[in-house]
Amino acid sequence: MTESLSNKTIVIVGAGPGFGRTLALRAAAKGATVVVAARTESRVVEIAEEVRAGGGNAIAASVDATDPGSVRALRETVAGHTDAVHGLVYSAFAVPSMKPLAQTDHEQISRGIDLSVLGALRTTQEFTSLLEAGAADTGASAGAGTNEDGAGAAQDGAAPASSSVVMMASAVIHHSRERYAGYKIAKTALVALGHSLATELGPRGIRVNTVAPGYIYGETLKAYFEHLATKYGGTLEDVYAHTAEKMDLRRLPGEREIVDPVLFLLSDAASAVTGQTLTVDCGEFHT
Repeated sequence: MTESLSNKTIVIVGAGPGFGRTLALRAAAKGATVVVAARTESRVVEIAEEVRAGGGNAIAASVDATDPGSVRALRETVAGHTDAVHGLVYSAFAVPSMKPLAQTDHEQISRGIDLSVLGALRTTQEFTSLLEAGAADTGASAGAGTNEDGAGAAQDGAAPASSSVVMMASAVIHHSRERYAGYKIAKTALVALGHSLATELGPRGIRVNTVAPGYIYGETLKAYFEHLATKYGGTLEDVYAHTAEKMDLRRLPGEREIVDPVLFLLSDAASAVTGQTLTVDCGEFHT
């Protein structure tokens, strides 16, 4: 169980119908006000309505993370509702090129880096002041003080003041299988970005971590497995079993099993965790 996110504002950039939806619902259930943002406005409106229907608080906003003006507009929208953000999750995603590097043009790789890496940087840059305010807000509510460098300091056992950025990478960073190179380049660079931002933003009370999921067994992956079953013969269950046999737990993680580690990193329970990459893949890779 992760700690409560009561009175926290969590911004989710790239809130899709699978992981993003589950994260929004789980965060709201723990008391957070969630800002769901993605390119497809109808999708985020639907997720926000579902959050509200469950008794939670949600704001829907469209954003194109590759457009600096759009990211700025998102920050202005959020700032119109609150003067502090306590958590930012960057999970913007586009289907990557699945071609060998010899057949992948530079523009395809550039687009992946722009979305995965520069999009994360743009978003973090825009929200830094609100995240810093969120760290101060957290410290005040927890009874934390401030040291000479401006960073939060624990008092009476309370968690030190901090806000949290979580960037969604991928377990692809751990392997060099054919056809994944373009995706690996972007996600590995995202991890490096997270390391540097953790160092630079730490003194301002902002923690930065990445989560590297393996397969996420939801509707999207099921559809892909069904495609493979049709293409090569067999059943969905056959494809699942063949894939899962590579995992220590002999199964694939579900959406909630990816979401809950993210919620941990957003919470005060992870107040001393920054600059880390957490792989969540049922034991496919040991890191």
